[in-house]
Amino acid sequence: MTGVVRLEPVDERNLEPLLSVAAAEAEPEDVMPAVDAPAGWSLARRDAFREFHRASFGGLDGPTRTLMYAIVSGGEVVGMVRMTRRDEPGTVETGMWLGRSARGRGLGAAALRELLHAAAAAGMRTVVADTTPDNAGAISVLRKCGAELHEEGGKLSARMCLDSALPTH
Repeated sequence: MTGVVRLEPVDERNLEPLLSVAAAEAEPEDVMPAVDAPAGWSLARRDAFREFHRASFGGLDGPTRTLMYAIVSGGEVVGMVRMTRRDEPGTVETGMWLGRSARGRGLGAAALRELLHAAAAAGMRTVVADTTPDNAGAISVLRKCGAELHEEGGKLSARMCLDSALPTH
């Protein structure tokens, strides 16, 4: 069934499947911060990917203030969505990526809806996101989830208020 996903907190159990999908179906710069390593999915970049995700194992109250989830569809890890505490109380920022084969199937919007529910359950009131005006996939996902969009200076900002009813479809 299209658009059905489950979110699993990233941990040692799903970290290697997440890395496998990233290496096979995404570019390093789309799934992790830039690192000083050989281009492509070099051994050094794979190690940096693991360390980047392990740093967030502490969740919203840990040192990175970030909770990362593996996006699972059909029993397979297909991408990652995260929420990171912002300084503004009750607010988290989200970001996501999907492997190429998972795109265009409604999985991004389904994952963001699940994240909105997780954020509300964690006591958050607002979820924000930033993207570029030319990222049609992200814009579509954000719109489907009721985001208010604002473009300024070549950046598109999204804001989703959790005080109102959460999107269900």
